[in-house]
Amino acid sequence: MEKEFHSKIVDTADPDFLYLVTLLDRELDKSCQQAHQLCEQYNQLDAILVVVLIYQEKIPVACGAFKQFDSNTVEIKRVFVKEEYRGLGLSKLLLAELERIGKEEGYSFAVLETGKHLHSARGLYAHRNYRVIPNYGPYRQIESSICMKKELI
Repeated sequence: MEKEFHSKIVDTADPDFLYLVTLLDRELDKSCQQAHQLCEQYNQLDAILVVVLIYQEKIPVACGAFKQFDSNTVEIKRVFVKEEYRGLGLSKLLLAELERIGKEEGYSFAVLETGKHLHSARGLYAHRNYRVIPNYGPYRQIESSICMKKELI
């Protein structure tokens, strides 16, 4: 039986989003605890404008969000797919939905930060036409961070 997925826009108080973010933080702690601790303060949920969840039936399996970076740009945050659902293209669907919403809301660009050690994430973003840029804002001094940008067209 083929797995069917659907997306849903929620806010940061949604319990399914909070559950997935907890899993994301645990995974980041395991893969690179020091880098995660440095960036943790920049991953707070209070400024997030849009959250997209992906479900398989009623099971939350992926999340992503964005906040306003500047008047023309959104910052993609908290992108995560549960391990057992990876390799199915859900992260591409998630990013496409976030980018679509950002464009609909009048933004021209999306930026994001990821870790140098997160090779699959970097590959995903490159595949979606994000390009490496100089580290911005709080990530300027974090050597383990890579920042990327994409025009929303």
